[in-house]
Order: sequence, then structure tokens, then C-alpha cells
Amino acid sequence: MNKKFLTIGAAAFAAAIALAGCATPGAGSGSTPGSTHGSPGMDHGTPAASEHTAPGSSAPAATEHNAADTVFAQSMIPHHAQAVEMSGIVLAKKELPAAVRSLAERIKAAQAPEIEVMTGWLKDWNEPVPSSTGMSGHDMGGGSSAMAGMMSEADLDKLKAAQGTEAARLFLTQMIAHHEGAVTMAKAEAAGGSNPGAIKLSQGIAATQQGEIQEMRKLLAAL
Repeated sequence: MNKKFLTIGAAAFAAAIALAGCATPGAGSGSTPGSTHGSPGMDHGTPAASEHTAPGSSAPAATEHNAADTVFAQSMIPHHAQAVEMSGIVLAKKELPAAVRSLAERIKAAQAPEIEVMTGWLKDWNEPVPSSTGMSGHDMGGGSSAMAGMMSEADLDKLKAAQGTEAARLFLTQMIAHHEGAVTMAKAEAAGGSNPGAIKLSQGIAATQQGEIQEMRKLLAAL
């Protein structure tokens, strides 16, 4: 069952959200689009995650969700897990530019706690929880990945083998694509989800990772 959710493609993600919108008209009305999530580059996990470390423990509405919320959490858990893995790979290298090391540390620190938050939501919603380990390279053939922005095993092998400036450049290139996939998924949840906590987290992910994409492009141009 878990494998099924780990290979959700972009088309399936969009279809699930469309169905959720039909089933629960106005479901997103409880979102807070005007809420702030900090400036780009900040730890987006802190404001959203700190309020939902024990989902459903205080607010009765915490377990209310639709199909888009479920798909968002089930997809973003392995997506975040791979970002944490990629950051760990590059942080283990010597002679890594300080700015790239700092970025990798921030990504790892922000996304690891969010995995725990989303796992808690799925458990409270009585929905299947995908594994947050062994997410390396969901390679569907031809080097492509089933989930938006996910790296293949071959991609991760290249990152593991690279050193110094080459490793920094490869990490930034791969993480830009990875972040772009996460932003697409997060925006879809913000538009089609119904759970306030999931919507808030998705908005924070989109805002922060868009800022980090710009930061990574600048770092890449300077290498």
C-alpha cells in the first residue's frame, strides 16, 4: 500500500485535488491565505509545525480533511525525506562552500520536523502513512522520477561521488528542481485542501522554498 502512495505522479496529484474540490465545495474557505509565514529562506517548519506536533489533540476540526490533504501529506513525506537525504550527503563532504553548507543545514533542519508533523496528521486521519526512509530515487525508468522533482538513484549516486565545488554545483542544481516540485505540490494543496493546518504548512513550504530557489540560483551563478 505504501509503495502506491510513494509513486504518485503529478497528474494523479492534480486529479485527487480536483475530486476533492468537487466533493467538498468551498472546503478551502477555512484557510488563512493572508497569514504570514516569514520571509523566504526562513525555517518554514517552525510556525506551522509547532502548532501541530500533536494533531487533533486540542481542536476537534484537526481531523477534518479531504482527499487533497491526504495526498499532500502522503506525497510530501517522501519528498521531504529525499531533501533531507540529499542535504545529509552534501554535508558529509569536505571543502564545501560555507554558503552551500549553511543552506543544506537549513533545509535539513526545516524539513525533518515537518515529516513528523505530517505523519501525525495521517495517523489522526486514519490514513496510510508512507515510509520516510529509503526514499532515494523513485526511478520509473529512463532516469525519470514519478513524483515532481524527485531524484533518481543515478542522480543521488552522482551527488555521492562528487566532491568540492562540483558537489556544491550538483547539489544546488538538483535541489532547485526538487524545490520546484515541492512548490507545485504545496500550491495544489493550498488551492484544494480543507484542513487548516495542512493548508498553512503548504503555504509556508511554497513561500520558503521559492525564496530558497532564488538563493540557490545566485549561489550557483557564483560558483
